[in-house]
Amino acid sequence: MVSIAYDASEGAVRRDASAEGRVGIDRWIFVLMAAWFIVLILAGFIPDSLRKIAAVQSGARPPFPMILHLHAVLMGSFLALLLGQSWLIATGRRGLHMQLGLVSLILVPAIVVVGFMLVPTMYHELMQSAQTAAPDARAKMQAAIARRENILLIQLRMGLLFPLFVVIGLLARRHDSGLHRRMMFLGTAVTLSTGIDRMTWLPNTFPVSPLGPDLYTLAAVAPMFLWDVVRQGGVHRAYLIWFAVAMVPTIAVHGLWNTAWWHAASHQLLGG
Repeated sequence: MVSIAYDASEGAVRRDASAEGRVGIDRWIFVLMAAWFIVLILAGFIPDSLRKIAAVQSGARPPFPMILHLHAVLMGSFLALLLGQSWLIATGRRGLHMQLGLVSLILVPAIVVVGFMLVPTMYHELMQSAQTAAPDARAKMQAAIARRENILLIQLRMGLLFPLFVVIGLLARRHDSGLHRRMMFLGTAVTLSTGIDRMTWLPNTFPVSPLGPDLYTLAAVAPMFLWDVVRQGGVHRAYLIWFAVAMVPTIAVHGLWNTAWWHAASHQLLGG
């Protein structure tokens, strides 16, 4: 009897410890995901920025426009906010989390507006460089322009989906905290390709095809998705919303990529 009671008690302790471990991961999974997103962005942007800074210093390219610095500050602030908000929830500071969340009402519109200002600025800079380039470098510059016009498709998709998913998340914050948390992360995920595509050491279909960036975005979200499936025994509706809403613009991106019609349309759209 004593032995049986001890075994049962030990099993209960093990079960309790296991349950506490799962609850602990539930609490910190979003903190880990926010840190993971920041790592992906930095891993792409830091080496790329260092190369471009060296090119500016050598006179191989013009200095960065101020709008580019502003965009970097705004996007970096949003990622820091995502990490901070996740940490506040994980540590039980829900009141401060809700107060600080109001900052996103300013950051998100600012990111979208500055992003749409940045795209034509960088395009015109590239066009001017092509016009003044030596004849032997002009072909390479024209290829870079065509690549930039294709990238515009991904940028337009980001400009649409990022604020849309964040708004869905913000609207759900009072009545559905689970949907709120996940949509904030899934909205941020659509911007991750800006960093991932700069990791030139990764095998990728980019810039020939946008398939690689899309698959890497799915891979970046996979840890959160798999944990949700394991814990809930099914797919949370946030992922279904994310996938369904993103499907149409994603089909458009793949269908228009590198077509003659899109190159002509994007040239006109950007005022080239």
